[in-house]
Amino acid sequence: MKFTIAVHGAPYASLANERALKFCSAVLAAGHDIVRVFFYHEGVLAALDSTVAPQDEIDITREWQKFALQQNTELAVCIANGLKRGLLSTEEQNRYDKTAPTLAAGFELVGLGQLIDGIAAADRYVEFPA
Repeated sequence: MKFTIAVHGAPYASLANERALKFCSAVLAAGHDIVRVFFYHEGVLAALDSTVAPQDEIDITREWQKFALQQNTELAVCIANGLKRGLLSTEEQNRYDKTAPTLAAGFELVGLGQLIDGIAAADRYVEFPA
């Protein structure tokens, strides 16, 4: 079975990211596939490279990066939600004449069409709200 996952909740303000990450691991452990993980609304903050996790909490950005690298999973970030929350790829940093990119490695800014494409390619669509 193929899954597309959407994460809506902000890291450190909700458990959406942690639950989504555990769900993704369980999906793959059960022999299923993940089409993509799509970060939407406040969930895009998981892709912010400048976040520093509290010492007693997991670094959700790094955990997503490790997961994507190990499992070859796409981490897609809604560009509209990302830009208004300060997430900039190198391309967007240059386009808007900002001082530095802020998008963490392994994440990609994409349009909402990537979510629709992921839903169409999947057997199941699962959301993790705030």
